Amino acid sequence: METVISRLLKQFERGQLTRRELVQTLTAVTVAGSAAAAQGLRVRTVDHASVLVSDMARSVEFYQRLFGFSVVSEDTENEIVRLGIDKRILVSLRRESNPGVIDHFALGVDGFDREEVTRQLESRGVTPEPVNIDFGFHIKDPDGAIVQLSGVSE
Repeated sequence: METVISRLLKQFERGQLTRRELVQTLTAVTVAGSAAAAQGLRVRTVDHASVLVSDMARSVEFYQRLFGFSVVSEDTENEIVRLGIDKRILVSLRRESNPGVIDHFALGVDGFDREEVTRQLESRGVTPEPVNIDFGFHIKDPDGAIVQLSGVSE
């Protein structure tokens, strides 16, 4: 599945997929991958995508106007605004000098337990990276794409 996700991200970065197509395809890949869940982590959802932006106010207005998203939470220290519907985060915007890039995407793992997930990842040769967030941790795919693993958002 990592190869498929990496290929999708490269297509998106080359402009061959829209954001919507990327998210829809990642969702389909996740559902299809549920058969493999018996072998380990049970990923249930693509939780959110984190997008780097140059103008926070302009980007927030865009997502609110086009999709009806509202601000779910803000991290002013790290210049992050999380948008979604009914308190469920769908898009996380972070102001950066390299805008227009998907910083990471998050997969929601059923029954997420940090120690158990860490053990399973390490047994497969993957080391999770601590990050300054309360929502799980990051791993990198073979090409360096950042994947956040966390509990399934309700």
